[in-house]
Amino acid sequence: MNRLTDLYNAISVLHQVPIGGEDLARYSGPPRLRRATGTEPFDTVVDGLPVVEHPEPGEVVWCDDAGVTCRRWNWRQARRTQLGDQTTTALFILDALDPMSDEALVGATEDLLSHVRRLGPDVRAVRRLIGADQGIRARRGGAPPICGG
Repeated sequence: MNRLTDLYNAISVLHQVPIGGEDLARYSGPPRLRRATGTEPFDTVVDGLPVVEHPEPGEVVWCDDAGVTCRRWNWRQARRTQLGDQTTTALFILDALDPMSDEALVGATEDLLSHVRRLGPDVRAVRRLIGADQGIRARRGGAPPICGG
């Protein structure tokens, strides 16, 4: 654990919204939200040992060109892109599903950003709200069916 992870976990509990944190500098290509084919690699730890798993076919995953970065929407994060003490470019993903409103999501985001900005004078933030009409269904037609594909 580190300060960024502690911070977003606290905001997650306070606002009752799943939040994931990723080291964007460790990504290979852009982050994408997809339904998995089941063949994509997901590096994790089981019983203290590094292992590569594969998501269930149809499971909702975040991925980049190298594989799955987070499974089951925003529940299990990969080791490869995890936040660390040396992280300087972080990506935070807040998953708001019914019954959470966009207003409540914006409130959680503002709370997270207010705390992140306290970490240093050079902190800059950019945010984007991806609505349900822009989600998996909207991307399914033109996007490759697998991470890294």
